[in-house]
Order: sequence, then structure tokens, then C-alpha cells
Amino acid sequence: MFKPIATEKAPAAIGPYSQGTTLDNLVFSSGQIPVNPLTKSMPEGIADQARQSLNNVKAVIEAGGSSMSKVFKVNVFLADMGDFAAVNEVYKEFFSAPYPARSCVAVAALPLGARVEIEAIAVK
Repeated sequence: MFKPIATEKAPAAIGPYSQGTTLDNLVFSSGQIPVNPLTKSMPEGIADQARQSLNNVKAVIEAGGSSMSKVFKVNVFLADMGDFAAVNEVYKEFFSAPYPARSCVAVAALPLGARVEIEAIAVK
């Protein structure tokens, strides 16, 4: 059975879901929008939004007993594919070669008007 992850270092869920879960030696983060868990605010620019989303992912992955260096799959959701290059630059601050497998898709809208949402899967 999976176990929920809860941490104050990432924003609380805004719906009926966990911030993340663990199952055996796997850690799954839910999609993380760029809400700062302390201020409950969201940065304006896409680079700052991507950085906050990845910091939130990092907090959930670490609370689940893993680390960003053990992430092997990432999903990125963008409200505007024009932000792809800027998100890639921030992404390289959190991951290095060999990079995790990744999908990146454009979506019609994201919760709270976010421009990016990111989720990840890691091994413990």
C-alpha cells in the first residue's frame, strides 16, 4: 500500500490529493505549482515560477526519503510552450547529466493561474 507524503516545505494540496506518495522504494510527487509555502504567493516571471515549482518538488521528494539526484522521470506542464527554453535553463539548476526522462506538454490552464506545474518520480 502506498503512504502519503506531507511536508510544510511545499504548499498544501489544494484538492483531494497528497503532496506525494511512496510505494516500496519509489517516491512520487504530485504536480507542484509555483506557490511559495511560506508566503502562499506565486512569483511573476516564468524562471522564478519554474524555480519555485522545482523547489516544491524537491521538498516533497526529500520528505519521501529520496533526493533530486535520484529522480528518474519528470513531467512538466506549461501554460505557454514559449516558456520552454526559460524552464530548461532553470531545470539545469536542479538536474545534471544523465538527465531524468521527461515529458513536457502545453496545457490550456493550470491551477491558480500558474504558468508551470512539475511532478517527478524518484527511487529511494
